[in-house]
Amino acid sequence: MHIEKNVCESLIGTLLNIPGKTKDGENARLDMVAMGIRESLKPVSEEGKRTFLPAACYTISRSEKKQFCSTLAGVKVPTGYSSNIKSLVQMKDLKLINLKSHDCHTLMQQLLPVAIRGVLPKEVRNTIIRLCYFFNSICSKIIDPSKLQQLQDEVVVTLCLLEKYFPPAFFDVMVHLTVHLPREIKFCGPVWLRWMYSMERYMKILKGYVRNRHRPEGCIIECYIAEEAMEFCSEYLANARTIGVPKGIEERIESRSGFKVIPIDYKTLCEAHYYVLQNTTVVDPYMSEHKRSFSSWFKRKIETELARPENTISQQIRWLAHEPKREVLSYSGYGIGGYYYNTSEHDSRSTTQNSGAMVEAESLHMSTAKDKNPIYANMLYYGVIEDIWELNYTQFKIPIFRCKWVDNKGGVKVDENGFTLVDLNKEGRWSVVLTTKPKLYDRGDVCDNIEETPSFSRGLPESDDIDNEDVAYVREDCEGIYVEEDTTNMVDMISRGSDAGGDPPHPGSSRILTQCESYKY
Repeated sequence: MHIEKNVCESLIGTLLNIPGKTKDGENARLDMVAMGIRESLKPVSEEGKRTFLPAACYTISRSEKKQFCSTLAGVKVPTGYSSNIKSLVQMKDLKLINLKSHDCHTLMQQLLPVAIRGVLPKEVRNTIIRLCYFFNSICSKIIDPSKLQQLQDEVVVTLCLLEKYFPPAFFDVMVHLTVHLPREIKFCGPVWLRWMYSMERYMKILKGYVRNRHRPEGCIIECYIAEEAMEFCSEYLANARTIGVPKGIEERIESRSGFKVIPIDYKTLCEAHYYVLQNTTVVDPYMSEHKRSFSSWFKRKIETELARPENTISQQIRWLAHEPKREVLSYSGYGIGGYYYNTSEHDSRSTTQNSGAMVEAESLHMSTAKDKNPIYANMLYYGVIEDIWELNYTQFKIPIFRCKWVDNKGGVKVDENGFTLVDLNKEGRWSVVLTTKPKLYDRGDVCDNIEETPSFSRGLPESDDIDNEDVAYVREDCEGIYVEEDTTNMVDMISRGSDAGGDPPHPGSSRILTQCESYKY
């Protein structure tokens, strides 16, 4: 996880040219000149104390920075997926700040490939997407050992492509360690069994116990023992809730919000009732007998069977045979099955997005209108939740979602990088679909709170430019970078080098020589 964090910070810092985070600069360019590579990126000294750095292939223009940052600032993720990404973006300075380890994990897993879709040359963009795809693959909960060698080969190719485009200063030890991650998985198992996100979260809780900064260990011990004692005593008190301890995530997920009662017309109620019957397992035997006008037939059928003295009709079948009440409970938020859903109207006012829906259904496929041999196949349908209703069957209640679905004929496509795009309103505005997995919480003997992030793409981008030596290292369609020259450290190093009787150091190696001098003195 820390390798992923450091690689993400170096990558974003270099792309956005963030001071202190970027691996590009005058010294990095002079290093390449000294190595005899990419001389077209040589810094140019101008009048005064400014140095001009030509735009490299990984340099993005100011307009592209605005597009990149505005994309991340406008991202809405499901509840519990990550922190508020918008709070990490500074639109004024066009940079990302205060990135935690899990924020970098979220960016590298799904968000960064989406944010760079419209920026950078195709070759550089595909290389970064390949790197993100690698991190997404090794973080899977289930890994096939036979595919580890393939991951090893892919990361080697990806690093070679990065070496073609990015400066040598970009390749520190953290970037190099990515080569060893597949081998580490082979010996130690999946990554998610060993990462430290839960430990870092708990360290934040322990730091909150500190009241006396001169004795932090004692404060932590006293607060921890007091909390454990109170939790232990509360186990022996019936119907007692601890004070100051928030509800568990499983209790918050199974909650509801925005409650109101709405009347609906009889036709819509019958449609909702029929949908419930179609998706109820105990009704399947009756569904196979009669399909047309099923609701009314089902009601008469159950009444006939109940008239017999000896019948085996369950209570659920009895109440399902009766139509639900006309007053429908409507919610703006509903938690069920490990997910928390909101309506699209609620999401428009929220910082999170929980209104997306995806259903895999079996449908009839025909090649043409005259096809006499249609086939059944599974198909994905995408949409947004417009209403959340709870039908009242007196003895129990059943929630249903009324969704607005995207037309698969012209509203869904897959781009060259494998991203699934949907056009929700048929306006030509395509949105990227990112799939999330439900979180499973403590249900008796089963406890699993590890969430797997699915892949953002259907496949790895092709790398046709591996053997291509005609690489455009300079971007003609992008402005360069001006660097204000800081001669304070340089004068100090030259004076120290002269005092030692040696030659003055080359300006391009000032970064490396400064580290050597610190060890020497």
